[in-house]
Amino acid sequence: MIPRVAGIVLTGGASERMGVDKTMIHFDGEPCIVRIERALRAVASPCLEVGPGRTSFPSLVEATPGNGPLMAIASGSQALRALGHDGPALVVAGDLPFLTEHVLKWLATQPGDGSVVPIVDGWRQPLLARWSPWDLRTAVQAVERGQRSLCGLPGDTGTMFATEAMWSTVTTAEVFSDIDTPDDLRRLGLAIDPAREVQRLGTRSGSYG
Repeated sequence: MIPRVAGIVLTGGASERMGVDKTMIHFDGEPCIVRIERALRAVASPCLEVGPGRTSFPSLVEATPGNGPLMAIASGSQALRALGHDGPALVVAGDLPFLTEHVLKWLATQPGDGSVVPIVDGWRQPLLARWSPWDLRTAVQAVERGQRSLCGLPGDTGTMFATEAMWSTVTTAEVFSDIDTPDDLRRLGLAIDPAREVQRLGTRSGSYG
């Protein structure tokens, strides 16, 4: 694991559009969240889950559940500080079936303590990113002001926005793909079978590693 880089995994979404708990959909024989937990555990410490306890990490629930990822990140930030961690943290959504240890290690080992946010197809990816101590504190302050959107976080100051030319040395765009709806599964070449497991449809090239 990488010294002084913590982990926050977010599992508290309602999964309304999917119709089943996204984090527990099986992929290649195991729940999506198990794959994520294994990758995060290999890189970060301490690790926390903000959600209903789908991992073996210590878990907590936001004061007002269901208010989106900013509230969850703020809660995770406060919990890490209570544990004595004041460094950066990897923030990871719980519905990333192609997540690998390699991309997390790449994010964690970028120089300095600043935030590292990948850019994929022109979109920032704050839910698979390294958040700086400053941005983690800013998330808490934003929630206290009544903000509920992730817009503007992590902030531009001190943040490395990683272009494809940078992250493509360790992974593919597929690693950033989340699964919000059954259409997302089909787009990724996956499908829910009657037992609600995910199966590959045909042959796909996975992320490196």
